[in-house]
Amino acid sequence: MSTTMRLDRLLANMGYGSRRDVQQMVRHGCVVLDGAEVKNAEMRLPIGPDLVARMQVNGAALDPPPGMAIMLHKPLGATCSHKEAGALVYDLLPARWRLRDPAVSTVGRLDKETSGLLLLTDDGGLLHRIISPKKHVSKRYLATLARPLEGHEAGQFASGELMLEGEEKPLLPAKLEPLSERQAWLTITEGRYHQVRRMFAAIGNHVEALHRDRVGGLDLPADLAPGEIRLMGPDDVAAVFAGGPA
Repeated sequence: MSTTMRLDRLLANMGYGSRRDVQQMVRHGCVVLDGAEVKNAEMRLPIGPDLVARMQVNGAALDPPPGMAIMLHKPLGATCSHKEAGALVYDLLPARWRLRDPAVSTVGRLDKETSGLLLLTDDGGLLHRIISPKKHVSKRYLATLARPLEGHEAGQFASGELMLEGEEKPLLPAKLEPLSERQAWLTITEGRYHQVRRMFAAIGNHVEALHRDRVGGLDLPADLAPGEIRLMGPDDVAAVFAGGPA
C-alpha cells in the first residue's frame, strides 16, 4: 500500500519552505501536477519516485521525495558532521536538501583526511541495513603507506585475530591486495573508528593517504569528480548489497 501525504507537508518536509510558504506557492500557481496548476495545498499525494516526473515546483522538477539515496565523491578536508568547524560534506548538497525532514545523513563516515565514495540518505531503514554488522557490507580502500609492506600483512589481516589498540575483540578477517611496496587495496566488512588507519598502525606501519572506491558492489563512478554528488537509482542501491563479504 502506497504512503500518502498532504502536499503542503510533503514540500515543507522536502525543504521548500514552511507549510505557509507552500500554501502561498500554490496560491500563486507555482506548483504543477500532471501539467495543471495545483489549487489545493491540502490535497493528499502518493509518495513515490514517479512524483518527480509528475510535479514541478517554481518551474523545476520536484526534488527526489523521501527515500532519497545519494553517492558523493568526498574530497579531502571535508568532515562528516553537521557541527564541526571548516568544510562539511553537507555543504556539498543543494541548500534545500539540508533542510529536509527526515534529514539527510551520511551512511557511516569517512574521516577528514580520507577521500572517496560516501553514501548519504534520508531513509533510516536503508542506512541501518548498510551499516548493520549482520549484512557484512564490504568497503574497499586504497591505502598509501609510510613504509614498505613486508609480506606478512595479508595473513595478519585475514587471520581474524588482529587486535586494535584499546579494544578487546579481534577484527573480522579482511583482505589485503598489495599493489606496490607502499600501496595496497584493503577490503573490510566492519566500520570501527578509524579502522583502516589503526589496522596498519597495529602492524607497525602508517597510512599516509586513504581513498575509498567501493561500498559493497557499488564502485565510485570514474566520472564523478571530488565534491560532486549523484542520485542513486534502485540498481545502485541493489549493488551495495551485492558485493558480499571480503
